[in-house]
Amino acid sequence: MKTYSSKVRVRYAETDQMGVVHHGNYAQYLELARIEWMEQFGVSYKGMEENGVMLPIYEMNFKFRNPAKFDDILTIETTLENAPEVKIEFSYKIYNQNKELLTTASTVLVFTDMKTKKITRCPKYILEAIGM
Repeated sequence: MKTYSSKVRVRYAETDQMGVVHHGNYAQYLELARIEWMEQFGVSYKGMEENGVMLPIYEMNFKFRNPAKFDDILTIETTLENAPEVKIEFSYKIYNQNKELLTTASTVLVFTDMKTKKITRCPKYILEAIGM
């Protein structure tokens, strides 16, 4: 469907004693990439929340193929998998500066009304912004 590439440089604090990115940091990389994916269409996470909608994670999966290391420049390819309804699904491919595939991942997030904390449909303005 629709893909966007983000870049992030691995900071020293994100690595573990083995000199590789600790697995817990990958969730933050995906969040950064998702926010940038939405921003390319003019959809702001902050604006979405100001309009009473949040997107909590429902499911997150990773396959770690090769390690990312300190000072690597990672490219995160974020792809929308399906037209959003009550959930939005993304897949990700993370490469280093040598174009070596390091990690594949996927997330499922659910549109949630911030007041009621109940699942809701994707707002119409988001569907229009992303061309759905």
